Amino acid sequence: MSSTSALIVVDVQKDFCEGGALAVAGGNEVARRVAELVAHDRGGYAHVVASRDHHIDPGPHFSKTPDFKDSWPPHCVVGTPGQDFHEALATRDFDAVFDKGSYSAAYSAFEGSIGGDEDGESLVDWLLRHKVSHVDIVGIATDHCVRATALDAAQEGFTTTVLLDLTAAVDPSRLPRLRDEFTENDVRLH
Repeated sequence: MSSTSALIVVDVQKDFCEGGALAVAGGNEVARRVAELVAHDRGGYAHVVASRDHHIDPGPHFSKTPDFKDSWPPHCVVGTPGQDFHEALATRDFDAVFDKGSYSAAYSAFEGSIGGDEDGESLVDWLLRHKVSHVDIVGIATDHCVRATALDAAQEGFTTTVLLDLTAAVDPSRLPRLRDEFTENDVRLH
């Protein structure tokens, strides 16, 4: 990796892994493998950052009768263990953590900020300040938050690669269509 590369670890939180409130099959394995990637020399990346769902009152994003498209069961509520990073990454010293979705639905890490409020530095500003030009994206879930983060990264002008083997999808049957969408939007797959 070049000195201008960053790894974005998207939402590898307890609630999105097996045993969590909104578990995605394969989440625990993704957490373990991402931890292995960055355990030695940070995986060769100049920077390793993470995003985290950070829900306080996200309005209709939470529902008692979720449609699993626009509304979901409560998850990653601030102050609960489910909002924490998976144990495999809990001691990881990320360069920055971008909290998203305090008072609304937020899928992309680019909707987050340090501290989760509008006064915190945004992910795009942080990456530009650190002269990052290439991002690799890993995490949960491939077909939701990873997807939104990758599309936003490409739109912001970053050379963007999704490391598919280090992601887990809510609905793996969507992956062929998602691959096409990534390709159409200049997101590389590895």
